[in-house]
Amino acid sequence: MNEKKLNKLRPGMLLVAIGVVYGDIGTSPMYVMKSVIGGNGGIGSADPEFVLGSLSLVIWTITLLTTVKYVAIAMKADNRGEGGIFSLYSLVKKYGKHLVWPAMIGGAALLADGVLTPAVTVTTAVEGLKSIPLMEQLLGGNQSKIVAISLLIIAVLFSMQRLGTSAIGRVFGPVMTVWFLFLGAAGAYYLAREPWVLAALNPLRAAGVLVSPCNKKGLMLLGSVFLAATGAEALYSDMGHVGKSSIYFSWPFVKLCLILNYLGQGAWLITHRGSGELAAIPDMNPFFEMLPGDVRPAGVLLGTAAAVIASQALISGSFTLVSEAIRLDLMPHMQIVYPSKTKGQLYIALVNTALWTGCSAVILYFRTSARMEAAYGLAITVTMLMTTVLLTAYLWKAKKMPAAACMTAAAFGSLELVFFGSSLGKFWAGGYVAVLIALCLFVIMAVWDKGTEVEELQRVELRIRDFIPELDRLRNDGSIPKKCENMVFLTKTEDPEYLDRDILYSILDKDTKRADAYWFVHIHVTDEPYTSEYHVETFGTDFIFHVRLNLGFKINQRINVSLRQIVGELTETGELPPQKKRYSIYSGDQAGSFKFCLIRKTLVPESRLPFLGRAAVSMKYGIRHWAGSPAKWYGLENSGLIVENVPLFIPEKSVTALTRI
Repeated sequence: MNEKKLNKLRPGMLLVAIGVVYGDIGTSPMYVMKSVIGGNGGIGSADPEFVLGSLSLVIWTITLLTTVKYVAIAMKADNRGEGGIFSLYSLVKKYGKHLVWPAMIGGAALLADGVLTPAVTVTTAVEGLKSIPLMEQLLGGNQSKIVAISLLIIAVLFSMQRLGTSAIGRVFGPVMTVWFLFLGAAGAYYLAREPWVLAALNPLRAAGVLVSPCNKKGLMLLGSVFLAATGAEALYSDMGHVGKSSIYFSWPFVKLCLILNYLGQGAWLITHRGSGELAAIPDMNPFFEMLPGDVRPAGVLLGTAAAVIASQALISGSFTLVSEAIRLDLMPHMQIVYPSKTKGQLYIALVNTALWTGCSAVILYFRTSARMEAAYGLAITVTMLMTTVLLTAYLWKAKKMPAAACMTAAAFGSLELVFFGSSLGKFWAGGYVAVLIALCLFVIMAVWDKGTEVEELQRVELRIRDFIPELDRLRNDGSIPKKCENMVFLTKTEDPEYLDRDILYSILDKDTKRADAYWFVHIHVTDEPYTSEYHVETFGTDFIFHVRLNLGFKINQRINVSLRQIVGELTETGELPPQKKRYSIYSGDQAGSFKFCLIRKTLVPESRLPFLGRAAVSMKYGIRHWAGSPAKWYGLENSGLIVENVPLFIPEKSVTALTRI
């Protein structure tokens, strides 16, 4: 499905958008006011001025960061329908190599948030069970049971990912629609009883509470308020899964329900601020406590379902981020599966396993949602800052709008710097976990980028036509044992006239490979699901072939099967001499033997490289090994396979000559 089709508004995709995109921001009412009140002394300190000011901060944070920055501005900066910080970087990378740094920092922080979000939202929702008297008796105040239930829910969620976001969205969409209606109705109920709380819509209330004596945390209050906007970056990253139009039309409904609920919580807090019974509840959560007793079980169940869906928004966004990083050569190639007919909806098994492991570890380490909230939010402020940097470059350089770029940098950059500063106060309380996760991911990307830069120093492409005579002599040289009838190499070079020097080095120098025909195969993945085409350049010969396979993203890239078909068709047209086998269990087989050569570059000890360059290349090759086997991705695990190491052609250190004695 192309970008135009995806962005065409369809009722079904609206439901998928509500189910996939808004999970993270849609569960924020479960913990934002809890964090705000808890950090200011609890419900006993719920002074009306403080509550109204905090509500105003929440409402205007959602408006400025989510509605204005992401929905109105950032979503217009898409790369063929895909959103997210790496898509934004791909639009501006030609304007400066330095722009890769904010992209890597922001991408690493967002992926770290993808580890934390499922942990904190699911645990918060499960802890809501304690607000139901019967469940409180069953749990008996045992947090280990809460942890076990949270881990089970997380396990089920990640095991469902291979189904794809379209299938998941069809299931989650109706649930999230009911959830947002529930949020709006619960908030409207209390707002109708205390309509004067609408005074929180006045932005002056937001500014005033930051310097008010009733605010015991000062600017640090913003660290809790910022949690209301943590799903904004996920919304941008998930744009490719559902299309712009679906988000444009569904966001007003979602935002209205969120604001109604926050206002309702504020009205409830002010009404009950003198309650000693509520003040005695550990980690009192106004979201669950404001629900009437007979409605609360439904609220907890819906909240748990919404928490699972919140996790989905970050997980699907993480898949998109990693796929974009792979395309930009900032991460190792990994096998990507497309479960649906939309290229934007994808699944990466290795990423899924890593996120699952990380989420489970965070739950086991922190155990309570209150401790997790300390780690939550710091990473995403970094991502938002980096997105602002890249968005400024996009508006200035790509769109030639310097005034708009300066306004974006000044308005959002200053706001996010304030949020970042307030979130730093959470560092030793748990924020260091988010920083450590982001740092590990950043190191992987930085190492991969630096290693690729070193490799590019030696990258040379040679004209194939210049080597036709030598390859012709080789195939007819009876003094050299023949490896096979068909020697196949995978090449990243799309231009059929050129070939990477490493391939020719492998054929002629490394281990002279005599064959009847040489095949250089380039795979191009199209935006359509079921494209299955090929183009062949023969260079006027019957033994050298550059093949471009145009394969849809839903087509299995089984190169051996594709080449057998191509060999058969070229034999029928006379472009390839018959390769009839003397011995075979298949009668009439016109294809000879195949050898597939996968080339891996290595760094020899004598290479003249500075320490950092050598370390980056060595670490890159270690990461590459961890990422998986290309032989499996291309269906070559049962074929004649040669995995060959060739040296990086980097100037070598001078070696002391030997003296004969």
